[in-house]
Amino acid sequence: MDSMELATYVVDTLARHVTDVVLSPGSRNSPLAYALLARGDIRVHVRIDERAAAFTALGMARLQRRHVGVVMTSGTAVANAYPAVVEAHMSHTPLAVISADRPARLLGTGASQTIWQEGIFGRYAATQQVSSLESDISFEPDQVHINVALDTPLVPAALPAAHGEPRRVGPGRFDGARWCDHGEVEVDLSRDTLVIAGDEAWEVPGLEHVPTIAEPTAPTPFHQVHPLAARFFAQSAVSISHDGGDFAASTKPEQVIVVGHPTLHREVMALLDDPEITVIGLSRTDTFTAQPQVRASRVKAVGQLSDTWLKICEAAGEVGAQTVRDALADEQFGFTGLHVAAAVGDTLAVGDTLVLGASNPVRDASLVGLPFDGVSTFSARGAAGIDGTVSQAVGVALATQALHPDEVRAPRTVALMGDVTFLHDVGGLLMGPGQRRPSNLTIVVSNDNGGGIFETLEVGAPEVRGSFEEAFGTPHDVDLEAIAQAYDVSYVRADSLAQLIDALTDDALAPITLIEARTTRTTRRALAERLRA
Repeated sequence: MDSMELATYVVDTLARHVTDVVLSPGSRNSPLAYALLARGDIRVHVRIDERAAAFTALGMARLQRRHVGVVMTSGTAVANAYPAVVEAHMSHTPLAVISADRPARLLGTGASQTIWQEGIFGRYAATQQVSSLESDISFEPDQVHINVALDTPLVPAALPAAHGEPRRVGPGRFDGARWCDHGEVEVDLSRDTLVIAGDEAWEVPGLEHVPTIAEPTAPTPFHQVHPLAARFFAQSAVSISHDGGDFAASTKPEQVIVVGHPTLHREVMALLDDPEITVIGLSRTDTFTAQPQVRASRVKAVGQLSDTWLKICEAAGEVGAQTVRDALADEQFGFTGLHVAAAVGDTLAVGDTLVLGASNPVRDASLVGLPFDGVSTFSARGAAGIDGTVSQAVGVALATQALHPDEVRAPRTVALMGDVTFLHDVGGLLMGPGQRRPSNLTIVVSNDNGGGIFETLEVGAPEVRGSFEEAFGTPHDVDLEAIAQAYDVSYVRADSLAQLIDALTDDALAPITLIEARTTRTTRRALAERLRA
């Protein structure tokens, strides 16, 4: 089988489903590269590192809501896409991996860069073997692995003729084509009801006015309840001050409706294990968070919420929000990651896109009041790893500006992450000359020189502190300004909240700006205990 002809067949099929492909260089995938670069209707982004390439594609796919391709050579190059495929599967994000492979006769012979690529992604993406023009290629699953067996010669006698016109395609529509429908459940709103909305949540008709604890990637609810209020809802009755008066109230909800995939706050998730609370799970995928007694995708709401319950939720939520405001104003805690999240939140504008790193940043963003109306927010909540966060932010920014090609400058993308997360994927900043680069991306790194989230967990307790720094704190002392210079990225340092706000509100920021917020984690455990108290 002529490799160039087979590669053209694959790319022609790809062009019917994608507008963007991230390509990593290699020899075995050179026919695919030639076929891709000949097309005017596919934007090709080149990344040296396959891992960064896969996460860049994942970032674009999050915003485009349709498949984005990532193409690589054979061998361990394919394995480098594994973390992105796992996150894509767990977050139900479309992603197409197109890997070049040796012909079947070379498997197991010790041929260079030859491994068993069929089934390499296991349950996360089934392999479609392509060895002839009769091979079927399907884009029906969200995660696609197309493994193309390419034989020598790999280089054509001449470059293929350019063809295909540039096109503008808006975001895909999740209109039910790939959603599961688990049916309808009747919900009696005269019972004290609380909604917990996580990643993949949607605006559920009938629940618009139910008090909701919403994670940053969920839609902004009408009655938003602060997550710290979960401690009130776990108790049968508490004394609450509201509108100048004190009253004792039954604060435990009778039923909790879980929408999507919440994961962030232990106190919130604990409500789902309370035997006195009926848990109803709403999902449009095959995944239900926790173990709800009732599973559905739609609700038929009957009855009305009581004014008393609405006041209880409002008061409890305000106590939580005020607790955070008071802690931020308390100088004993210094300049922390929570302050950084507050500064980012306060400087977001309608039309901005926000990318949140896993670990502390997404939790801090929740504590300072996200989600916000008019701000699209993304975070890797499928597998909740820190993998590839820089690359995903770049992908989101590129996809955002592709939707606004006629604007002088694309809408702003802000990425907030910790220093360990940033360093884990710093190669995501590597974009060669001539490559499409984000034109309005601000990366805020909350740098507390190590694993700040562990300060708040059991491993940070005083009785086991002796092993903490080596195994969990993991200080690195890396010069982030030098990294920014190496990757040709603008750099700003902020040592205080005021300096950070000034940097975030600077209208003259470079196309890609790295803002390093130099924070402390020495007070992080005490701050967390203050918030929980």
